[in-house]
Amino acid sequence: MIYADNAATTKTSPLAQKVMLDAMERFWGNPSSLHTPGQQAREALQSAREAVAKAIGAQPREIYFTSGGSEADNQAIASAAKVGAKRGKKHLITTAIEHHAVLHTVEELKKDGFEVTLIPVDESGIVKVSDVAAAIREDTALVSVMFANNEIGTIQPVAEIGALCREKGVPFHTDAVQAAGHLPIDVNAQNIDMLSLSGHKFHGPRGVGALYVRRGAPLLTLIHGGAQESGRRAGTENLPAILGMAAALEDAVAHMEENGAHAARLRDALIDGLSRIPHAALNGSREHRLPGNVNFCFEGIEGESLLLLLDDKGIAASSGSACTSGSLDPSHVLLAIGRPHEVAHGSLRLSLDRENTMEDVEYIIKAATEVVNYLRDMSPVWKALQRGERDYVIQ
Repeated sequence: MIYADNAATTKTSPLAQKVMLDAMERFWGNPSSLHTPGQQAREALQSAREAVAKAIGAQPREIYFTSGGSEADNQAIASAAKVGAKRGKKHLITTAIEHHAVLHTVEELKKDGFEVTLIPVDESGIVKVSDVAAAIREDTALVSVMFANNEIGTIQPVAEIGALCREKGVPFHTDAVQAAGHLPIDVNAQNIDMLSLSGHKFHGPRGVGALYVRRGAPLLTLIHGGAQESGRRAGTENLPAILGMAAALEDAVAHMEENGAHAARLRDALIDGLSRIPHAALNGSREHRLPGNVNFCFEGIEGESLLLLLDDKGIAASSGSACTSGSLDPSHVLLAIGRPHEVAHGSLRLSLDRENTMEDVEYIIKAATEVVNYLRDMSPVWKALQRGERDYVIQ
């Protein structure tokens, strides 16, 4: 099986597995306990906090461990919103292509009287800094713009948006779940006040993540019950998972340049190969793109059938976010960049990683071409397009 769905989750690395097993054996104490096993666990927890902080240019005291990116997003946004509301600021800004962990959170806040502005993106999936500037108001409590998109891989001008927010005195949050371990992050240089990441996107374990909060930025408790994580996140810390995530992040950052160059070579070859399929189009910017992300639309077919037939040929892929794979609705991200519903339904996301090879890419191109042709031969929509009864959307 060729695994090409690393944007959904990555395989836990042998390093992370080893660290986790070692932690279960050596650091079984509760980090909140005063006895020796507890204090040994606490020291290990602190070492993980230091490692995660170093990977993004933060201070250890600014790192809070969570169950993953979704919880981190929720806590960051809810905190900024509630603190802002106390000062009469009930306006939130985010983008039309955010992960649903962000979009659903701001939708919930609407019920509490918050007004939400969704910034559009251009046809390549990039947010314009000028649009963010135009949206900021006196009552804006937060701007949240993702670092890189989970579906089409576009990288946003985070540093510029952060600088704008710093100038305007507005807290800035970024969902960096797809970026951490794959793109350089420096929260100070990039003017980031809050940042979310998740371990399983860079070969760490599932169910663990982190929230960076700049010292002095608002952070309210989302999960109550104990004094863990400086009183900001109750619950005994999942130390093996945290240590595994920290080790995986350290390893990813240490090999970022070589891994990124390898994935980008594969990505570009795959884009070139799939572009040869008639009436196919790359979604998102080719230049400002995650190293391993490839996302295409193929006119005249359904994405679900494409995925099932590719799986039958030994290729694991997706049509968009794994978090919405059960939905029959077309991707909100593809609609935001201007793809019509009928074309957005025929999308394919392939996300490559350090373990993929050029042989994998060549096989994917061959298999995808065969499957697209097979599905089009059966499609009444495709036949109508060929007869000239309908106009092609993708030229």
